[in-house]
Amino acid sequence: MPRLSEVIAELDALWPPERAESWDAVGTVCGDPDAEVTRVLFAVDPVQEIADEAVALGADLIVTHHPLYLRGTTTVAAGHFKGRVVHTLIKQDIALHVAHTNADTADPGVSDALAGALDLRVTGPLVPENNLGRICELDHPETLADFAARAAKRLPATAQGIRVAGDPAMTVRRVAVSGGSGDSLFDAVRAAGVDAFLTADLRHHPVSEATQHSPLGLVDAAHWATEWPWCEQAAAQLDEISDRHGWDLRVHVSKTVTDPWSSHHTSPGAPN
Repeated sequence: MPRLSEVIAELDALWPPERAESWDAVGTVCGDPDAEVTRVLFAVDPVQEIADEAVALGADLIVTHHPLYLRGTTTVAAGHFKGRVVHTLIKQDIALHVAHTNADTADPGVSDALAGALDLRVTGPLVPENNLGRICELDHPETLADFAARAAKRLPATAQGIRVAGDPAMTVRRVAVSGGSGDSLFDAVRAAGVDAFLTADLRHHPVSEATQHSPLGLVDAAHWATEWPWCEQAAAQLDEISDRHGWDLRVHVSKTVTDPWSSHHTSPGAPN
């Protein structure tokens, strides 16, 4: 069985830490470099539910997309929810490794996995300078409503579901996709000349301005749902590495929904 340091070296080759944004916090959060690794769990969020799942699974390593301590900390006391995660992992000899913006810009990366989940053909990056997002083509044109239905069917279900802005009957042939928050990419999306943009965390004002600027169709999914396909892609990559080295790792993808929203209600509207 490989040591943790050997597995991390392979993960860093997939998602080089130097490709992470300067504000990001990627890499190994806890774990003994000399410890043996037999079972790995991939997940989006390093929350307590995932730590507990790893304990129950007998995992030696958790790989998450989101950092545990993005803004740093002065304590890992178990009285705080993040500290409790650290205590759980260390007591159970479970390592935690993070690949965040370095996985966003990898090839293949987070947006490739999102495109693959929707059976879209990737033709290139949305932002070539840092390989962020993807421009894709559909096998056959379909309406914006049908494209949104495709996303709702192929992505994991969340309380938010799928929101759509634009004419539901408009024809969609070329789309841009970006896993995670994407409303900072509207300039690149417009420059790409696509019919629709699928991403997450779209805010009121950027969406309002985007729809006034052009007839672009917008499909807004939950942040967690747009990034979860990366877990399956990353697990398959580690499986291939394990086979190549003869490691016989057991690799798992968490299906625990860690999207923070728990329910959805349709408002009847205020009285006239």
